[in-house]
Amino acid sequence: MSSPETLPPLIVVAGATASGKTALSLALAEALAAQGRPAEIISADSRQVYRGMDIGTAKVTPEERARVRHYGLDLVDPDQPFSVADFADHAAAALSGMAQRGAVAILAGGTGFYLRAVARGLAVDELPWNTDVRADIEQSLISDGLTTLVAELRRIAPSRAAELDLRNPRRVVRALEMARLRGDAPLPQPRGYGRAVLWLGLSVTPQVLRERIDSRARAQFDAGLVDETRALIARFDPSGRSFSGIGYSEAIGVIEDRLDVESAIVLDARRNLLFSRRQATWFRREPDVRWLDASTELPVKEALAAVAGYLEPAG
Repeated sequence: MSSPETLPPLIVVAGATASGKTALSLALAEALAAQGRPAEIISADSRQVYRGMDIGTAKVTPEERARVRHYGLDLVDPDQPFSVADFADHAAAALSGMAQRGAVAILAGGTGFYLRAVARGLAVDELPWNTDVRADIEQSLISDGLTTLVAELRRIAPSRAAELDLRNPRRVVRALEMARLRGDAPLPQPRGYGRAVLWLGLSVTPQVLRERIDSRARAQFDAGLVDETRALIARFDPSGRSFSGIGYSEAIGVIEDRLDVESAIVLDARRNLLFSRRQATWFRREPDVRWLDASTELPVKEALAAVAGYLEPAG
């Protein structure tokens, strides 16, 4: 475990999809910079690590990256594997650099496992893996389909299944691999970050969240999600796990004439709504989160007040 002297202050911005995490993290970083406290952002989103997957993952724009330094983006091609351990290693290197520069770290995203791995020091190196077991599960995915794997996961690891995105084949395969090796045992005990962490969570009323999710799905298709997907599958196998993500599988349905655009938008929004509920279940289990209502406006003032109480005055 690193010492506090080698770790930057860490602010976590968590919440469901479309709750405003990206906007709040940018607002916090720029407000802190204006106060003489430089801040940098680590995106904790398991889909934003893929190069070229920009629209469908709601990735920050080049202009936003120019305003605030970001990490966790564009790390691998869509056909390359990427694990929570890979993310933890990437984040550790980024955090080390921030500490040297005297910057504040903002870890923002909706992938709860990524947030926990960094901010709580989850011992990801203790999570079991076995290439033979993984190969067997992946073969079952091809021959029997995702539904069969989900049924097995629910049977042997119901606790893990309850907090997982069961529409994501990559996550189901990994969860089932661990379940076959260790049953429904809880995850390894976290080791801690190494210094105090401020957890901020964004909550949004169900009706507002539904409206935002519907609006974002439509906006992404209007912004060219189908064209982005078409360019990607010209270079990468569309049956790859990364293309099962929300938005891209619907765009592929349009490209293959299995869906019209309107049906794809509706399906995209429906899947994101279900995903947001699973995220909410995960985050409710996280202790010491200061929840801020983001239903009507971005709670920048409330977040800055919490940050001011967390950070020591700038030297």
